[in-house]
Amino acid sequence: MLGGGPVLLWRTALTALLLCGIGLLPWLSRTDPALTVLKARSAERTPTPEVLAAVRDELGLDAGPLRLLGQWLGGLPHGDAGRSWISGAEVLPGVGQALGVSLLLMAGALAVAAVTAGALCARTLWRGSRGGLAGRRSGGSGAALLAALPEFLTASVLATVVGIQLGWLPALGWYGPRWMVLPALSLGLPAGALLGRLLADLLPGAFAEPWALAAAARGVSGASIAGQSLHRCVPGLLPNLGLFVVGLTGGAVAVEQIFDIPGLGRTTLQAALAQDLPVLQAGTLALVLLAATAGLLVRLGARLLIGPALRDGALPSLHGAATNTPTRLPLLYAAALLGVIGLGLPRDPLALDTTARLQPPSWTHPFGTDALGRDILARVSHGALDTLALALAISAAALLTGVLLGLLPRFSGPLVDTVNALPSVLVALLVAAVAGSGPATPALAVATVAWAPLAAHTSALLRQERATTHLLATRALGAGPLELLSHELLPAVLPPVARHALLRLPGVALALAALGFLGLGAQPPSPEWGLLLAENQPYAERAPWAVLAPAAALALLGALAVTAADGVPRRRGRANSPV
Repeated sequence: MLGGGPVLLWRTALTALLLCGIGLLPWLSRTDPALTVLKARSAERTPTPEVLAAVRDELGLDAGPLRLLGQWLGGLPHGDAGRSWISGAEVLPGVGQALGVSLLLMAGALAVAAVTAGALCARTLWRGSRGGLAGRRSGGSGAALLAALPEFLTASVLATVVGIQLGWLPALGWYGPRWMVLPALSLGLPAGALLGRLLADLLPGAFAEPWALAAAARGVSGASIAGQSLHRCVPGLLPNLGLFVVGLTGGAVAVEQIFDIPGLGRTTLQAALAQDLPVLQAGTLALVLLAATAGLLVRLGARLLIGPALRDGALPSLHGAATNTPTRLPLLYAAALLGVIGLGLPRDPLALDTTARLQPPSWTHPFGTDALGRDILARVSHGALDTLALALAISAAALLTGVLLGLLPRFSGPLVDTVNALPSVLVALLVAAVAGSGPATPALAVATVAWAPLAAHTSALLRQERATTHLLATRALGAGPLELLSHELLPAVLPPVARHALLRLPGVALALAALGFLGLGAQPPSPEWGLLLAENQPYAERAPWAVLAPAAALALLGALAVTAADGVPRRRGRANSPV
């Protein structure tokens, strides 16, 4: 829905609540903002009471957070977002420049994602255009391996190998198109793999719709049928594409850190750590406005692509596919993952051996050792208990929350846009400020945002399912809203959203790992997978096995999630949708 007065009011209230929370961040975290700002300005200066009092007087901190926020909001209509508490420079030019850098990087990443998604769907399109999709699964493990690659790990490998060792492309800075290639690849490959897998999940349903069967019977070319099937499926993916647009703009913090890119995500992170509230508030407001714009364009695009069929209830259902052919791949991947965990659990993940630092894999240490001589197999195995348990719990909660909120698009639409605009790092800082820093902080931060893509997917599918001919007929026969929801809408929507949740499982683990990589998750000597990647990343050139082991475990989890998603039951076809 395009919205209206209540929706606009709700969106404005959410934005105001978010900005108020950010404005209260130093006071919620019970830290002295004057001390934090002083350390950010000059770490060597002694924080005497006189110096701190001078900083408070300069920034007007004694007036209180609400007065500061009111002054900042009052300047926005005049194009004045204040001055940075750290550098003293005007905020808007700096945030605008950072936003431009992030948008350019996002465009490059989307181009990589589009190519990746197209490559992953090419086989499905080719088979569908020739009527060869019957009884075949819609995706494979290749997408899982790409989607499970941590962005920060991909960035580190590309920067080290392609940028430094081979010297093919620049690895640091932002000075022209050549500097955009490696970070765009780091961001676009995992995003394209997930989008490609979601698209491949919908394509069999489109190829089995009556119009496609009739077109094939009349001799219409396979390329034309494939193009129209793609056109039919894209509206269901547009909400997630919109989320990717915002996520790739503000959520690329780790990649921007590695490649030293002055983007909005990195700018926002630095402002949050330094409690530079004017910059942080302006950056967050820019992300929220970008999310609202992307959401509006997505809804307009879906209406234009589907046409009057969405209004007239003339769509067939994309979700009446026959049950999948059973596969043993999930069992094989699960056995491999459990085997690795079982082999490492008897070992001590904290035992130090400085005489065996960075040892390659051997019989004694099958995965090698890290920089402190600790057994990597033991650390990967023990870290799996925390990482997998948290990822499963968060994914289950996200699925339930996403489906429930997806049933209320007018309420959840602005909420999804607002939540998705926040980088997970900023959410972690806000959660830590409210609930305190601890082992549960990363889980709470990821859970706060993990439901948004599932809610957007649910709303998009429900919008199309409500416009199907069979639902129109069922409603004409006297079915009430509750019966339509329980017998028609939820059975059609739940399987693809459940498969989406399984596909997001590695992403949840990656989000936890990314927070660990940025120092906001588990702390040493914890064997959490993200911390393992962060600790061993400086030694990737000398001891690649130290990084490859946890990365391979994440890739194995991704392959397990994708193949398990293929096993989620699908509805059997109707007369109007024999998919």
